[in-house]
Amino acid sequence: MSSLKDRLRADLTSAMKARDKDRAGTLRMVLASITEAEVAGKEAKELTDDEIITILTREAKKRREAATAFAEGGRTEQAAKETAEAAVITEYLPAQLSAEEISDLVSKAIAQTGAAEEGMRAMGKVMGILTPQTKGRADGGAVAAEVRKQLG
Repeated sequence: MSSLKDRLRADLTSAMKARDKDRAGTLRMVLASITEAEVAGKEAKELTDDEIITILTREAKKRREAATAFAEGGRTEQAAKETAEAAVITEYLPAQLSAEEISDLVSKAIAQTGAAEEGMRAMGKVMGILTPQTKGRADGGAVAAEVRKQLG
């Protein structure tokens, strides 16, 4: 069993003992998403920490998008709840890259692929190199925006 999944379960137990309903509810939802991913497909499998990080990233992104939508709709209570859930999930993700670090990684990837001459047509090559390096550590949209900026 993955150590991240063990940590999530242990933290769920701690949250339940502390009667922290919000944290416990969020951790339950995350663990349900992980279990769902494990049993999806033809046969059940045990997820690795990297696969769990992918699920956590997706769940955190859903919460951030929902919080934005609720805030725009004037539902501040619901937006605050979604933001709090995103914060709990983010605790289990690797440290996020800063804008400068993303910019440096993009510059190195462009130099490595020789994409500067090809322009925007080389975006796929550059993203192919960057995606594994930034997985779970940076929003894909932010990375793609930086690649567009530097190639265009």
